[in-house]
Amino acid sequence: MNIETRRVLEGVVFLAAFGLTIPLANWMILHAGTVCPPNGPCLIPVLPKVGGASLMAPSGVLMIGIALVLRDLVQRRLGVMYSAAAVVVGAILSAIFAPPSLVVASGVAFLLSELADLAVYTPLARRRLIAAVVASSVVGLVVDSVIFLYLAFGSLDFLAGQVVGKAWMVLLSIPFVHYLRRRDQRIGLTPA
Repeated sequence: MNIETRRVLEGVVFLAAFGLTIPLANWMILHAGTVCPPNGPCLIPVLPKVGGASLMAPSGVLMIGIALVLRDLVQRRLGVMYSAAAVVVGAILSAIFAPPSLVVASGVAFLLSELADLAVYTPLARRRLIAAVVASSVVGLVVDSVIFLYLAFGSLDFLAGQVVGKAWMVLLSIPFVHYLRRRDQRIGLTPA
C-alpha cells in the first residue's frame, strides 16, 4: 500500500469513528452508566471516591473525549474541510439517538467545541502534534462541557466530572497519537 492510500484509508477510518462518537455519546447518556436516575442522565464515576463520594459525570463524556482527538486525526489525514464536515454530520447523526432537547444541546456544544478545537489544533499541528492534540482537546472539552450541561440540564453541576472524564480519554489517547506521529515520520507520511 502506498503512502497516499494509507493516509486516505486511515483518514476514512478516523472519520467513521468520529462520526459515530456523538450519537453513541447521546445514547450512553440515556442508557449506560453505574447510576441512571429516571429523570436525569446516566452517570459514571470519573475519579475514585474521595471523602466518601466519587466524582460523577454523564456517561457520554467518554465518547466526547475520544471525539476531540479523532477530529484532530481526521484533519491530519484528510484535511480541515473533511474535519469541519464531520463535525456537522456528527451533530446531525445524533438526532437519531437522542430526544430533541439532548440533540440541540449536544449539537450546539459539539459544533462550538469542535470549532474551538479546530482553531487551536490547526496552527500547532505541523510543528508539535502531541501539544496540538492536548491543547485543542482541553479547549474543546471545556467549551463542550459548559455549553452541553447548561443547554441539556440547565445546570453546571457535573462540570468538574465532565472535564475530568473527557480529559481521561484525551490522556489515554496520547500514546496512540505519539505512535502515529513516529510512524508517520518513519514512513514519510505527511499530514493532509
